[in-house]
Amino acid sequence: MNRNDRAITGFAMVGHGLVHTYELAVPILLTVWLVEFPVTSATLGSVVAVGYGLFGVGALPAGILVDRFGSRVLVVGCTLGMGLSFLLLSVLPGVVGIAVALALWGVAASVYHPAGLTLISKGVEQRGAAFAYHGMAGNAGIVAGPFLTAVLLVVADWRVAVAALAVPALVAAVAGLRVEFDETAAVDGRDAAADGGDAPETDIGSISEFLAASREVFTVGFLVVFALVLCNGLYYRGTLTFLPGLLSDFLEPLVGTGGVAPGPLSEGPAAREFDLSRYLYAGLLAVGIGGQYVGGRLTDAVAPERGLAVLLGALVAIALLFVPASGSLPALLAVSVALGFTLFGMQPLSQATIAKYSPAEHRGLSFGYTYLAIFGIGALGASITGAALTYGSARLLFAVLAGIETVALALALWLVVRGR
Repeated sequence: MNRNDRAITGFAMVGHGLVHTYELAVPILLTVWLVEFPVTSATLGSVVAVGYGLFGVGALPAGILVDRFGSRVLVVGCTLGMGLSFLLLSVLPGVVGIAVALALWGVAASVYHPAGLTLISKGVEQRGAAFAYHGMAGNAGIVAGPFLTAVLLVVADWRVAVAALAVPALVAAVAGLRVEFDETAAVDGRDAAADGGDAPETDIGSISEFLAASREVFTVGFLVVFALVLCNGLYYRGTLTFLPGLLSDFLEPLVGTGGVAPGPLSEGPAAREFDLSRYLYAGLLAVGIGGQYVGGRLTDAVAPERGLAVLLGALVAIALLFVPASGSLPALLAVSVALGFTLFGMQPLSQATIAKYSPAEHRGLSFGYTYLAIFGIGALGASITGAALTYGSARLLFAVLAGIETVALALALWLVVRGR
């Protein structure tokens, strides 16, 4: 990589890691809020779903803003907004305050993926390496979010922990203004048309152009892919939002005292917050790094829709087995590892499938729509699982998740048959 490549890659890695750090800190905080505030899982699930929903919904307009204002200003605005949102979360009172702060976080975070991916695609010569490092940074954030939050909760009140989590984003926003790079270094003259003319203009400058481009994107194949990733987004958000609390419930009869580690850590003021389920949750997410690697290699070895079908079938089985496996510690650990590995192994296969079924000239718009499905509409998974826990049980929750992913599996099999 040259100097410009390294500067952009590092800048994007920090932003990507922070987005997922805050995203996955929320489920750990949810376990505290359920104890502190007199509300149901359904209510808090809906509160969280608002922030997560805006995280996805904002991706589509963010893509248009990137073309107008450039990536740097939007990524810096994203990190600044996330830091300020967590500062507000630490001081705003009650569940309403949580809802407002998470909604602001969702708006700020929604900007990142269109801005960061555009920056790499236009500014980095060695794009493959940059995307690899970028993905690794996202996975590091996915692991760091719950782990750092759990550690901070051992030694501090949740509001102090949230304020401490805000600091890295504020520092990154200031540092991002000082980094020097050329946002378009990789496209100047390289992506011109083969005859020496300019590359086709694909920027969207009006509502009519947006509608025309959307009609080109939504072929039958892409519509099926859109529905597939939407279902997987519901499964992703529905599984991860309440999983720390569920793991705590499952661990209590297996290791005692609500999952708190035995020995010296079982005594003292920190014992109330030292919940092994939080560290199991962080470990589950860490396993996802291996899943990402295997999923990425599978995209080179098999048709992506075939790989998706295999992993979707595995996720259906995992959902059906999770509650039965909770009666044994080894079985619970095994099914948790399988969930983390498979859930994140889906991502590179999903991205390859989206690319396969979308037109190259509107690839950015295609990813905007699919991020809207995965993180925007998919945020309803938090409400669905919250309602299942409030009015049903963990068994009902995982049965609902298995049903959702069965629909995605059927869609993937349709793509496989259609491909033949």
